[in-house]
Amino acid sequence: MANSANGKLLPTSVVGSYAQPDWLLDRETLASGSPPRTRRESLWRVDEAWLEQAQDDATILAIRAQERAGIDIITDGETRRESYSNRFSTALDGIDPDRDGTAISRKGTPNAVPLVTGPIRRTKPIGVRDVAFLRANTDRQIKATLPGPFTMSEQAEDAYYKDAAAMAMDYAVAVNEEIKDLFAAGADVVQIDEPFLQARPDNARAYAIPAINRSLEGVEGTTALHLCMGYAAMIKDRPDHYHFLGELADSTVDQISVETAQPNLDMSVLADLPGKTIILGVINLDDMEVETPETVAERIESAFPHVPPENIIPAPDCGFKYVPRDIAYAKLEALVQGTNIVRERLG
Repeated sequence: MANSANGKLLPTSVVGSYAQPDWLLDRETLASGSPPRTRRESLWRVDEAWLEQAQDDATILAIRAQERAGIDIITDGETRRESYSNRFSTALDGIDPDRDGTAISRKGTPNAVPLVTGPIRRTKPIGVRDVAFLRANTDRQIKATLPGPFTMSEQAEDAYYKDAAAMAMDYAVAVNEEIKDLFAAGADVVQIDEPFLQARPDNARAYAIPAINRSLEGVEGTTALHLCMGYAAMIKDRPDHYHFLGELADSTVDQISVETAQPNLDMSVLADLPGKTIILGVINLDDMEVETPETVAERIESAFPHVPPENIIPAPDCGFKYVPRDIAYAKLEALVQGTNIVRERLG
């Protein structure tokens, strides 16, 4: 599938989230615990009567920041979300509206999660307005993001299915329906976020690929999957390699988003994904020092022995949700400037 923006070599992209304004969200409280799996309305600083308007205004700021920095494929910054996953996962039928479940987080601590008490079903579009708003406010290529079926199944307490694979497959059907509506609303790329492939590799090998492929069944459009080692602000004990990566060669997804900067990833593993476009993470979100453009260029070029340039989309390692806004913007500029150096070298 397409992996360029208007034919440009090495089109730059963000992974998903951008730094939300402090006037919109209580970022300090957000950063003090694990990413919310259940709804956390108390994090918003704006009264409910004005919240949607405030979120729209903040989304415009996120769009303009990405445009000004020169990013080719942009998102809405996930500005309306408390986390990458909970806005979608808590809007599905089958989730107990009054009680939370409990599951173990990536940090090994108990965490409040959706409690599944009935069949998982998507009864209405969830992110369609967000995509339509983004499409109406930029002429760049746009990417929509939503949590993947495997990760949602790992971030829930199952009090109904008693069968993790069956639950993941119903999540996949819901994701599939949403993806089709997101493309219809104007998305150029739709990405599913699957950080728990890395966090739970044994379960992932048991049933993740069938669920992922079901979520993409019949989809016409460029699809992506973000494979994450966890927010650098949250997960400090991070490996230097992926526990689940080559297995994605058997998935039907077009693009795979990987972190290479913070873990100093051995790029040779990317050769295990022939035919996939690699969204190449070259901005370290664990280091608040902004990369030089030359550092970014070197990180991009280090992938070339294993992935041809036409199959690479330079990006940050992960989302900018927990990064200060001024640093997030400076790192976006470094990403674009470093990419431009490589483009010039390639002629």
